[in-house]
Amino acid sequence: STQEAGGYLSEEDLAAHESTFVEPISTEYRGVRVYEVPPPGQGVAALEMLNILEGFELVSMGPSSADRIHLEVEAKKLAFEDLHEGIGDPGFSEIPMAELLSKDYAARLRGSISRDAKAVVSPSDPGGDTTYLCAVDAEGNGCSFINSLYRGFGSGIVAEGTGVCLHNRGNSFRLEAGHPNAIAPGKHPMHTIIPGLATSDGALWAVFGVMGAAMQPQGHAQLLINLLDYGMDPQEAVEHPRHRHENGVLLIEGRIPEDEIARLRGRGHRIDVREDFMIPAGGAQLIRILDNGVRACGSDPRKDGCALAQ
Repeated sequence: STQEAGGYLSEEDLAAHESTFVEPISTEYRGVRVYEVPPPGQGVAALEMLNILEGFELVSMGPSSADRIHLEVEAKKLAFEDLHEGIGDPGFSEIPMAELLSKDYAARLRGSISRDAKAVVSPSDPGGDTTYLCAVDAEGNGCSFINSLYRGFGSGIVAEGTGVCLHNRGNSFRLEAGHPNAIAPGKHPMHTIIPGLATSDGALWAVFGVMGAAMQPQGHAQLLINLLDYGMDPQEAVEHPRHRHENGVLLIEGRIPEDEIARLRGRGHRIDVREDFMIPAGGAQLIRILDNGVRACGSDPRKDGCALAQ
């Protein structure tokens, strides 16, 4: 089907595919160990953001304050610079993961954040066809699962006689020769989908995810900060107003107070105020395992998910 449409995918390519089991990458934030999938996924950006933000007294700022939002956006800009310039398939290029996730490196990045917005235009990512789900069983085992066709209906190609719709994740490759994410045969592109998981003292603490392309690392950081810095319960953490920085513009939900939005503009942020529960803020799902063993859930009203107990 792809060859009929001018593509190069062959039966031999499909036969040669091998699934891989990889070790997650992680960092500690406020006493909780946060795990993300390694490159070529963008989980490293979420962990970098948390490392940078850990050095600020976020709890002293309001959860919808310009101060908090400004710091999160500036941390995102720094993390995404590393993401877009240095991350690709680790089977094709070496990625200095230990350096990127070190607390010393985060401290150096943190020191570059000022009161004013840094002018950065990062590549934009279209909305896509991503599905996320999470589950925790009676024994305390957790699953954080995400899958995506990338853009709406992926490539738009359905393999004849199969009902299988093919994704178009290769759209994420770069065309610059020598770039870590440059297109090459047999190579995985840098991709956006990242299921999240967190532990405390070795025990499962939460499983979580946020659908929404480049929103995902931003959403992971915002969710965890809502939980750990502001003490929100899972549903509060999921419903709290979110923001998304992309292509030099800060998309922000209309529930943020007008005076805080004005303060952000005063710091140089280009603001686009959206609806109260905007789709670009992604769709989050979250299960938090409380100290007494209760599974507390949060399901995002921005999407059509729900929380179910058995």
